Amino acid sequence: MAVTAAQVKELREKTGVGMMECKKALTENDGDIEKAILWLRERGMSRAAKKADRVTAEGLVQVAVNDAGNAAAIVEINCETDFVAKNVDFQEFATKASQIALEKQINSVEALKAETIDGTSVADTLTALIAKIGENLNLRRVAAVSTSNGTIASYIHMGGKIGALVVLEGDAAASANEVAKDIAMHVAAAAPRYLKSDDVNTDEVEQEKELARKKLEEEGKPADLIEKILVGQVNKFYKEICLIDQAFVKDPSLSVQKYVDQNAKGAKISSFVRFQLGEGIEKRKENFADEVAAQLK
Repeated sequence: MAVTAAQVKELREKTGVGMMECKKALTENDGDIEKAILWLRERGMSRAAKKADRVTAEGLVQVAVNDAGNAAAIVEINCETDFVAKNVDFQEFATKASQIALEKQINSVEALKAETIDGTSVADTLTALIAKIGENLNLRRVAAVSTSNGTIASYIHMGGKIGALVVLEGDAAASANEVAKDIAMHVAAAAPRYLKSDDVNTDEVEQEKELARKKLEEEGKPADLIEKILVGQVNKFYKEICLIDQAFVKDPSLSVQKYVDQNAKGAKISSFVRFQLGEGIEKRKENFADEVAAQLK
């Protein structure tokens, strides 16, 4: 049977094995994913394939910024334990991956995996690292940003638990660099989800309004007053999730927008990226004593 690109992608995600090997495994096993995994295990890639289902919620967020400060990239690479996140080989791979993403301005994991490190694809380099380290590893996400008329700043928190990039456009003065650094730190700390209110999904706003409306109705507020209160509730919602409307962490009396206006006149935040290690991944909770006992049986 013909093997589809979607099947190859799924097998790569499950095993970390290179694209051509995955295609061959699927071809040999009539497109059966589970049989293809077993087939790979039997042919020299078993160490990586056997670890494919293990949860990877630890790891490292790594950033790279060019010398000119007008291009940057950020990657999240996951592993199973915090111990491996401190491994020299793991950290070196994260650094090289972020540098490639910076140089090629890559915004896709698949595109990054297709690039090469010392003549070997990033995907195959990662597979070899899985076998060497003995844990499942995952190149989870990547983003790259650039500007032709501004500056980019980065911030890493807690040694790679959180990473942020901020693009400040329209002011090349030295003050803009410092402002961008402050905003990057703010992004790491305050976790905005959008840049401005216009970016917020309409359905999300309506859902927030509906929740607030039900609560006000339960409190017995009259209908005409509810609508007025909802306007304030929505504005409060924007201040919680939109970067330019948030209270600036270093001076809560100012919004982030006002802080920029006062300290980098003519500049504006055009975009930001924030990666928090393992966000959205359900971590497996294990009892260490039970794990040891199970291994001794």
